[in-house]
Amino acid sequence: MQIQFIDRKSGKKITETPPGEGFLKFLYHNPFGKMAILPIAKRKFLSAWYGKKMDNPSSINKIEGFVKELGINMDEAEKSIKDYTSFNDFFYRKLKPTARPIEDGFASPGDGKMLAFKNIADIHNFFVKGRKFTLKEFLGNGELAEKHKNSSLIILRLAPNDYHRYHFPYNGTPSKMTKIKGDYFSVSPYALASNFTKVFCENKREYCTLTTKDKGDIVIAPVGATMVGSIIETFKPNLEIKKGDEMGYFAFGGSTIVLLIDKDKISIDQDILDNTKNRIETFVKMGEKIGE
Repeated sequence: MQIQFIDRKSGKKITETPPGEGFLKFLYHNPFGKMAILPIAKRKFLSAWYGKKMDNPSSINKIEGFVKELGINMDEAEKSIKDYTSFNDFFYRKLKPTARPIEDGFASPGDGKMLAFKNIADIHNFFVKGRKFTLKEFLGNGELAEKHKNSSLIILRLAPNDYHRYHFPYNGTPSKMTKIKGDYFSVSPYALASNFTKVFCENKREYCTLTTKDKGDIVIAPVGATMVGSIIETFKPNLEIKKGDEMGYFAFGGSTIVLLIDKDKISIDQDILDNTKNRIETFVKMGEKIGE
């Protein structure tokens, strides 16, 4: 299985090699890995333990090699490598204000690889096998699930080398977060291909509803993953925000943001929909227009 995505700016197809690629293949596609190691790897204590390691000052020694190996552009960051106090401090680094212009329209909440489905029902034709994905199970709220049963669904997957702060995609007023406890399956495509429903319905996650004046209600749901110790929110609920304002950040690891939007009020850009139909992700950056 090759992980490929379209770089939206250049239009080129790029092959992604995630850190720990061999181990991920073993976990999710090898019978022994599934039976013996996956039940341990998805547990909270492992992610919490590793998260604490990444908070240790000695973890700064990992930063330079990580930056070089994954080609991270540190010119965008507010601080230089030597100014970080731990690997996690670097991992959820802030960027310079000019690094991510906020474009017109409906904006991406973060950097990452995106899949978009005009109607949530389309997800079953993509990669859900066996156990059916339901909004009620994902949200833990039957009433909210019923309200969004015909919504568009957007999945933004953050790889370890991506910018790990996430932002509001539109102007509005956010509710407080509803937190749902869970495990920590990987959000790598290796995991999603055979465990999509488990990843999104069993992982730790939380969500809020962003009430807007002209685009309806938008559900924003950060989802944790293997080696992500925390989902940290940095906004104040029930206070009006502007598009591009920071919402929160993830500690070390890959992670995902799920959006539910009213398809009658927000049209997702056609290139992202077309790429998804062709079973390929689109790389976008925070603040980039992804709909209108």
